[in-house]
Amino acid sequence: MFASGGFSGQVSVYGLPSGRLFKVIPVFAQDPEKSYGYSEESRPMLNTSFGFLPWDDAHHTELSQTNGVPNGKWLFINANNTPRIARIDLTTFKTAEIIEIPNSGGNHGSPFTTENGEYIVASTRFSVPIPNRDVPIDSYKENFKGTLTFISVADDGEMSIAFQILVPGFDYDLAHAGKGPSHGWAFFTCYNTEQANTLLEVNASQNDKDFVAAVNWKKAEEYIAAGNFKTMKATYYRNYFDEKKHMAFSEKNNEVKVLNPNDCPGLIYYLPTPKSPHGVDVDPSGEYIVAGGKLAAVLPVHSFSKMLKAIENEEFDGMVESIPVLKYESVLAGEVENIGLGPLHTEFDGKGFGYTSAFISSEIVKWEIGTWKVVDRIPTYYSIGHLSIPGGDSKKPWGKYVVALNKITKDRYLPTGPELTQSAQLIDISGDKMKLLLDFPTIGEPHYAQIIPADLIVKNSKRIYPIEENEHPYVTKAEKDARVERKGNEVHVYMTTIRTHFAPDNIEGIKVGDVVYFHLTNLEQDWDIPHGFAIKGGRTAELLIMPGVTETYTWRPQFPGIYPFYCTDFCSALHQEMQGYVRVSPKGSNVPISYKIGN
Repeated sequence: MFASGGFSGQVSVYGLPSGRLFKVIPVFAQDPEKSYGYSEESRPMLNTSFGFLPWDDAHHTELSQTNGVPNGKWLFINANNTPRIARIDLTTFKTAEIIEIPNSGGNHGSPFTTENGEYIVASTRFSVPIPNRDVPIDSYKENFKGTLTFISVADDGEMSIAFQILVPGFDYDLAHAGKGPSHGWAFFTCYNTEQANTLLEVNASQNDKDFVAAVNWKKAEEYIAAGNFKTMKATYYRNYFDEKKHMAFSEKNNEVKVLNPNDCPGLIYYLPTPKSPHGVDVDPSGEYIVAGGKLAAVLPVHSFSKMLKAIENEEFDGMVESIPVLKYESVLAGEVENIGLGPLHTEFDGKGFGYTSAFISSEIVKWEIGTWKVVDRIPTYYSIGHLSIPGGDSKKPWGKYVVALNKITKDRYLPTGPELTQSAQLIDISGDKMKLLLDFPTIGEPHYAQIIPADLIVKNSKRIYPIEENEHPYVTKAEKDARVERKGNEVHVYMTTIRTHFAPDNIEGIKVGDVVYFHLTNLEQDWDIPHGFAIKGGRTAELLIMPGVTETYTWRPQFPGIYPFYCTDFCSALHQEMQGYVRVSPKGSNVPISYKIGN
């Protein structure tokens, strides 16, 4: 199970049904354990148009798909605060790429994939002036807009912004792409159709219905091909990690293609949806679009085929700017009653049932597709947000479990000060009645999780990086090539590490005021033998270097003296002996560079 870490900015990986934590994958926040965002090689991953950002808020995970089924190749996750999407390589469990999204505020409705990975879709939760500029906040209705962003994904995973759609200034909350018959469409919930800019808990809850925005992205492609777009200046970064050079790079982009519905009829339609809708989910058949209205007494289920018919017959209930609003009755397949208080999200088991989380009444409600009748419910502890079924948002769910991702755990765990852990609950859905199997604590705040059978991941897992393929500019491929070189006040230490010593492990001639770069290459070619590195007084995180990899530790010595360094990751029975010393002399001294290992 790959769970978002919320305010931790990371992804947590758990085994099921054990609930054991296997790994935390650093994505949008620095991680000193793995030197992510600290080492010279990884720092560019956190570059943005606002500079280097050490943190963000990670909300939704999404597995890459083939023919609408998760394929175990990549995992995507969004940054909510400074809008970005990351792609994680599931052969290495490392962040491979991060792309920034311009013209957006609060990238909550992402990163949801089309059924063959043509696009990752994203939406603006906080509408802003586009392009952003200095305007009075009270001019919201006149000057604030939202965007829906479509990010293309190449065969090798490279992401690029294909186009953006300019939309009225509502809050676009969540999304899912169509599948099967609805492939070619994407659906986005939006609330605050009142366009309030203060005290939204009151002022954005006035309308009986808000909307699901249905976007025909196949039509968008036609408009793009016909040149019916505007090119807008916008600065944003794409950061990517080069697996051969073992280092990250940043590229700056300066423009995006923008479609305006005023100039693109048939591009987007609004489906009225009660009330303040949050999640929007498409069933495995692709026919039904379910929207969870936080303040709604029922769960509306829209019909894709009825929507197409309503569009054809122009069954409209007015317009919002140039976007037609379809009649609610014309697109409605049915309403699930007695759905609980605060319905948010729905996943599917592939056996004809939907499972909806109800935040206020703290429960999962099971209902039958087609009859819209509730058939079971189970309490959760407490205040469930998202829920996750293996493959539950895909064409072919593996419907054995549902996992409840809960916000509050009072009385479920031992107290840990003012803040208690958040939690997940594993529930068996293989029978007619749901059964609670396990509670387990989580890292950060798990907004959403995606679950996939382990065999789709394990068979492709990378064990080592072949040393002969290492193209890092400061690689040292053999211990005999280890050395220390001075270039002005820069000192480059070409160091190797292997069980159980560093080469070199005695270094002299470093001076106060020098900038010392330790370029460490792990010569191991065995699975699960990383080595660590840290030096006394280092004002950064340790290095944790995988077999065959080179990483760089930057050190600026401040005072003369002898400084020990050591391996921070237990690697063998002689791990404690894996150490060395650096001699630092006063600035201006004439101690020459020297280095050695052994005698």
